Amino acid sequence: MNDPTTDALPMPLPVLWQDEHLIAIRKPAGWLVHRTGLDAGETRFVVQTLRDQLGGTHVHPVHRLDKGTCGVLLLALHPEAARRLGQAFMAAGEVRKRYLALVRGWAPAEAWVDHALRPDDAPADAPAQPAQTRLRRLAAFERLESSDGRFPSTRVSLVEAEPLTGRRHQIRRHLKHLAHPILGDATHGKGPLNRWWAERLGRQRLWLHAQTLELVHPFTQEPLRLHSGLTWQAQAGVLAVDAHAPADAHGDLAGWCGAPARLSASISAR
Repeated sequence: MNDPTTDALPMPLPVLWQDEHLIAIRKPAGWLVHRTGLDAGETRFVVQTLRDQLGGTHVHPVHRLDKGTCGVLLLALHPEAARRLGQAFMAAGEVRKRYLALVRGWAPAEAWVDHALRPDDAPADAPAQPAQTRLRRLAAFERLESSDGRFPSTRVSLVEAEPLTGRRHQIRRHLKHLAHPILGDATHGKGPLNRWWAERLGRQRLWLHAQTLELVHPFTQEPLRLHSGLTWQAQAGVLAVDAHAPADAHGDLAGWCGAPARLSASISAR
């Protein structure tokens, strides 16, 4: 099985877009954005690797992707850019994010989740914070093999998730709230089912991908749309890599494109 924790380091990190203020990369799965004492054994960090890749230029993370999540990550190249981007990410509606997720079961065609979340590290009596996510099922698949003796087959959906707020692990927790946890989510999913799918998909990982990030450039005021290069082609029923996307040395996009091919389509894309 191809485990991303043992993949070779991608050098350089795939750059999606760059100017004198900002840089967007495609973060590989299994990487931390920066060092943290919560994962002291990890050796792969976007901030340090990208700094070396840019010849010592300091980079400033302005948002976060979980270690297991791959896709679009935006960073600032100087403190003033970090300040302006930080304000944009804090303001409601100024940054639009879309993710792709493979989830357990056949998810609803559309769902609006308005479910408050308490921070993971907050005291038990701390108030929950408002959190909203818009979900849309792109496709549903069925494997005619049982992962659970109670059912004759095993189902999975490809879902587009758009978080309207920025709570930690929001998409993962909201999909669990709907009883459709993301495959490979060790915290909010089911271990036996995660292992079952990992064997069949050929990769043990969190199946969550940051596909697009849209905002107004904080200096030029031009609209900026950053895309990972991974697209869902509904008519063909496949995930594909955009021909103009930078080469992906880590193989994350190839892994995603291979996943639906290992499933049998049971109903067409919505």
